[in-house]
Parts: sequence; structure tokens; C-alpha cells
Amino acid sequence: QVQLVESGGGLVQAGGSLRLSCAASGRTFSMYAMGWFRQAPGKEREFVAGISRSGGITSYAGSVKGRFTISRENAKNTVYLQMNSLKPEDTAVYYCAAVSRLLGPVVTGTNDYDYWGQGTQVTVSS
Repeated sequence: QVQLVESGGGLVQAGGSLRLSCAASGRTFSMYAMGWFRQAPGKEREFVAGISRSGGITSYAGSVKGRFTISRENAKNTVYLQMNSLKPEDTAVYYCAAVSRLLGPVVTGTNDYDYWGQGTQVTVSS
């Protein structure tokens, strides 16, 4: 099992930046494909970005491509989400997730992930 703890959320003005971090427990972090998801009030949880076990392959939702960057440091058991040019519509609770099953280098399906953090609130004011 792995436990995930997100941090770095907060309130930022439109056009600003935030970097989210997700720290994972355990010594097998490199065995997990990782993803970031978000959920806005009244909406379903949606995929934001995913990264392969080695960090060499990434995937993004169309709404964040070119603005967000996912990365990971396996030596630190941490995955990051750098968010630039933030928009009010990016406001949501952001979750990181992990999956060890071999579903592909990057996993984008919400139901495919086995482990979730508690989430961190990101609020973008206009």
C-alpha cells in the first residue's frame, strides 16, 4: 500500500502560479504510475495530468495542456504539479493518485487508480 499527502494548494489570482506536491509513503514509489485529478463543486472528478513510473512519459487534459506540468522525483517519493497561468475555472480540490497495476505507461481513468490523497484546495480568483 501507499499513502499520499498533497500540499501546496491555496488562493491565487488569475494568471498566477502554484506548485502542488504529493508525498508518498513506502519504498516502492517508482512502481506506481501517478496522476493528478480535480473536482469542482457539483462536478465529477476529472483527470488533469498523469506520469509514468520513470517520469519519462506524461499526459495532460486538453484544458490544462501548455499551462500545467507534472513531474516526479522518485528519490524523494514525490510527484509535483506546476500550475501556471491559472484561471478561475481551475478552482477545485486537487487530488493525487497512484496505481501499481500495469495498465499502461500513463493512466488517465479515475476508476483505474487504487490510492488517493485527501486533496488540497486550489482557488483562483478573477
